[in-house]
Amino acid sequence: MSKKLHLWLIFLIFLNGYVSMSLELVVMRQLSFFVGSAAVITSIIMGSFMGFMSLGYFMGTRGKISASGARRRLGISFLVICAFAILAGSFPLISKYFHWMYMAGITSGVVQTFIFSGLLLSMGPFLFGYNTTLMSRMLHRYNTNYAGNIMAWDTIGSVAASIATTLLLMPFIGVNHTIMLVVALGICAAITCKIRWGGLIAAAAIMTAAVIINSDAVQKKYFGILVNNANSTISVTDGGGLKILYMNGLPMSVYYPQAQMGAEYINYINDNFIYNMPNDKRRQILVLGAGGFTAGLNDSFNEYTFVDIEGTLKDISEQKFLNRKLTPNKNFIVRDASQFLKHTTKEFDLIILDVYSNSYQIPENLITAEFMVRIKSRVAPNGIIIMNMVTSPSFQDAYTRVFDNTFHTVFPHNTQRQVIGMQNPWMTDDISNVLYIFYNRENDGRIYTINKTPVIYDRY
Repeated sequence: MSKKLHLWLIFLIFLNGYVSMSLELVVMRQLSFFVGSAAVITSIIMGSFMGFMSLGYFMGTRGKISASGARRRLGISFLVICAFAILAGSFPLISKYFHWMYMAGITSGVVQTFIFSGLLLSMGPFLFGYNTTLMSRMLHRYNTNYAGNIMAWDTIGSVAASIATTLLLMPFIGVNHTIMLVVALGICAAITCKIRWGGLIAAAAIMTAAVIINSDAVQKKYFGILVNNANSTISVTDGGGLKILYMNGLPMSVYYPQAQMGAEYINYINDNFIYNMPNDKRRQILVLGAGGFTAGLNDSFNEYTFVDIEGTLKDISEQKFLNRKLTPNKNFIVRDASQFLKHTTKEFDLIILDVYSNSYQIPENLITAEFMVRIKSRVAPNGIIIMNMVTSPSFQDAYTRVFDNTFHTVFPHNTQRQVIGMQNPWMTDDISNVLYIFYNRENDGRIYTINKTPVIYDRY
């Protein structure tokens, strides 16, 4: 085998490993905002990827191959991979997919992920495995000792992708540009296979589609997307009298500019827990999940600490959502909520937890008893904790019931469950904003019985 052919095959094997791993990471990032990142979701995605790749390994062993025939197959294969990379990794298309799922009544994240994997995560991984076997056979026919060499370069490509994609590309150039790069690398691999004019035209069309769907200008113009990084995809819509801040395709915060009011549950918290605070001293208020910074929006007296993992929220809120600067008493910290609570020693008079945007996308580490214990440890004496949940007011689903049990395990006394807006317990789907509230005040756990009822002393 010539040195040129050898280097060409090694280069393709490296690209094959790089593109496959990069695509898998991008898809996992994109889907996490719709179905979460629980172990079962991750296992479905990884299992589908590895399963179809294994099938590709097997199918690549069938039939005879020639150098020219292998080149042609590889070229077509990489073009098909690029097409499916656009379908499986582009946020606007994924948003449409989940919209159709909900319209069809399919709301289970597990079922949605299975269907997505079968439709869009089958052909790409299959061809990755097929390509690997095909190139391995080409190297093996010239030298039977190349097996380790093949695995090494494929793994090196995967390692390079895992480092570059998660640590460099998605955080700094955005997920949309990372998808464009993946497609460009796949097309580069196809072109090196000396595809014919038809293939070149197809490559140009695929790259054009990748750019159109994923470019900043197009995403901003047609989808309103302002940020598309490793953490979030953020957009803002302006309906005249109402602005909505979307994160990862879901409404995260609303704002009425003329009334200077937010969502109904935020207005309830502002009116009943913030704007009526005595002004005898500056109280410490912690907001976990900054959203659009509408909590305490018009309070310039008390001290606020907003914590969110998405670092662009403050600029987006000030420039595109609120169209006003936050007052100097509001401090924004970019950090994971659990890690912030773990490392801070500060106690807060009011803690607002607002990270549960809907009942389908739930940050699972933030609904555990252990996390609630961590929150409880940071509330000051006579302080208050408010958790905004999206659950069933009438306990119609298991998630609502188990969360309620979890909450009262950590906060057995001095609690309030406030349903925001109207509710109908006779509906089959009565999902609403429900505020779980804990008042950190002394409670000795006594109860009144027929034998002992000192009400008069307790009341007066």
